[in-house]
Amino acid sequence: MDSFRSVILCADDFGLADGVSRGIVELAEMGRLSATGAMTNMPGWRRAAPDLTLVRDRIAVGLHLNLTTGSPLGPMPGLAPSGRFPALKDLLPKALKRRLPAVEIAEEIGRQIDAFVEAFGAAPAFVDGHQHVHVLPVIRSALIEALKARGYAGRVWLRDPSDKATAILRRPIGRNKALIVKSLGRGFARSARAAGFQMNKGFSGFAPLDLSVPVARVFEEAFSRLGSHPLVMCHPGYVDDELRALDPALESRVEELNYLKSDAFSGLLEQRGLMLVTAPRP
Repeated sequence: MDSFRSVILCADDFGLADGVSRGIVELAEMGRLSATGAMTNMPGWRRAAPDLTLVRDRIAVGLHLNLTTGSPLGPMPGLAPSGRFPALKDLLPKALKRRLPAVEIAEEIGRQIDAFVEAFGAAPAFVDGHQHVHVLPVIRSALIEALKARGYAGRVWLRDPSDKATAILRRPIGRNKALIVKSLGRGFARSARAAGFQMNKGFSGFAPLDLSVPVARVFEEAFSRLGSHPLVMCHPGYVDDELRALDPALESRVEELNYLKSDAFSGLLEQRGLMLVTAPRP
């Protein structure tokens, strides 16, 4: 096994919809994933969380902090006065101007962590963010402080959604989005490590939400030019009416699910000498 290189393959959005959760559990049972992030504010989280207990020894299960889809778990009159989270396009400019309600966000982070522990029976193995909101100004500070207050520093790892510019530029698929996220997350890794959190080094998996690029090519590129402790994100799942009402990524999820189940994917890992692991190496 020493000849294999370690990489985390993380499926985002567990709990978003039952079809997404079911597909992720199937992949975990097959050994085709090593991590998944849960959206604990969504109704589907409590329904599907028991299924994760069957694969908890096979994959890392973390919190996919969500501030842009569905409803908060408690009142947030500043961020979500209507009772629904704002879209990313509305959240982002306020974050960049540091005009987000920090106390409200800290309280919601706590509620989402509590919802994770209550349904799963353990602390999250890691924390990342839906649409990478965890690295945004105000939110990043609130997250790090909330985790430190619970004694999670050194126990829970955080996802750094950035990579070296040279690696990003050599991956054409999703390049612009990767560069934007890298810019938005500037300084996040430094702050997280200073607070005692372990992180991945190297991040890929940006892809179009449609099928304009073959899924096989998306993964072939995502598993290239990897960092020293890399993480690749993915978004597999089955499409159902619940998902159609919540998210624009539909057919691409099914294609990702089918590819990750295929011999082509296992062959890709073998050909490149890659082994899926549940956490970045210290």
